[in-house]
Amino acid sequence: MPAQEPPRLAVLVCLSAIGVLPINMFVPSLPNIATDLNADFALVNIAIAGYAVATAVTHLLAGALSDRLGRKPVALVALAIFTIASIGCSVANDITMFLLCRLCQGTVIAGYAVALAAIHDTSGHGMAASRIGYVSSAWAVAPMIGPTLGGLLDTWFGWRANFVAFAVLGVIGLYFVAFHLKETNLHRSHSLTLPMRGYGELARSRRFWACALCMALSIGTLYVFLGGAPLVAAQLGGASGTALGAYMGMVPAGFILGSYLVGRASTRHTATRLLLAGRLLSCLGLLGGFVFVASGWTHLLAFFIPCVFVGLGNGLTMPAANACVLSLHPRLAGTASGLAAAVTVSGAGFIALLSGLVVNASNAHVAVLGVMLITAGLSLVTALFIAGAEDEK
Repeated sequence: MPAQEPPRLAVLVCLSAIGVLPINMFVPSLPNIATDLNADFALVNIAIAGYAVATAVTHLLAGALSDRLGRKPVALVALAIFTIASIGCSVANDITMFLLCRLCQGTVIAGYAVALAAIHDTSGHGMAASRIGYVSSAWAVAPMIGPTLGGLLDTWFGWRANFVAFAVLGVIGLYFVAFHLKETNLHRSHSLTLPMRGYGELARSRRFWACALCMALSIGTLYVFLGGAPLVAAQLGGASGTALGAYMGMVPAGFILGSYLVGRASTRHTATRLLLAGRLLSCLGLLGGFVFVASGWTHLLAFFIPCVFVGLGNGLTMPAANACVLSLHPRLAGTASGLAAAVTVSGAGFIALLSGLVVNASNAHVAVLGVMLITAGLSLVTALFIAGAEDEK
């Protein structure tokens, strides 16, 4: 591990926040985009699904490229493409140009992979989990405020204002990376062959797949909640939009608290121990939800309070699991981070798709809790495997 000063935490948090805000900040503008560009709403929705695919591909490429070329150049190029693409979206006059530019916006997710790799380059294992915990908080805060901010911009200035805001964020990110992020990869691979071989080595590692699967199942549990919560609210008597937003906000608030606890506790507890604690909390919370169902308590809090433990558990899990992944192949931290993130995004999306085949308006309360408990339970099994593999070392 090179003895060098770690990059400023604020810069890494900024990279992470810019990476996640474009996912949902403009969602309130989708109907207006469809109307203005004279396109079917289903076609405009590709701006969400296509973006998810673009981010998965970007994770794979950015990780390997940052091991070969360095963290800083990859972040600069990704932010530059994102800024130009955001401008393109803001001036688009047809749906084709809009969607092409929107897909190019997906390069900004490289900032998150770079942030994790930079933390690994400059931190010991315990400190890495701590710093990742703080950076991960941005992934919970940004989606909480994004749609509200995007809705206000749309109301005041029109849907294009969202993409102007993205361009401004891109410029801010470029400034921070250019002037406040020192290169942390002091031992770059001499060609892309080594990072690509690294993918092969990671693909043969059972511990890597256990970590990646644990993260995919954990985030998949959250996706099931996000998709099913409105149906549960309707089944249990409904709630105003403001009330539903407040209830749903309790879960990412739990994630923030969990990530903060990792930041505070990772120097005293191993990443594996925090990982197990996170998975146990999620499972116990969801079991508590079934206790509420059995007792006949049908208030909305009977659903949302157990789900807070999912947020809290994920807040403990994600930084710890990422720290474990980064430690598997120290010379190829970017490659490991990129592959794990791609598996996480793809796996979580697949879980959300499967849940849609089970959950409906009539069974939402029990079905959503049940699917979440299954995925949380499977993630606990993978965490136990990770702990066992560590004990065998």
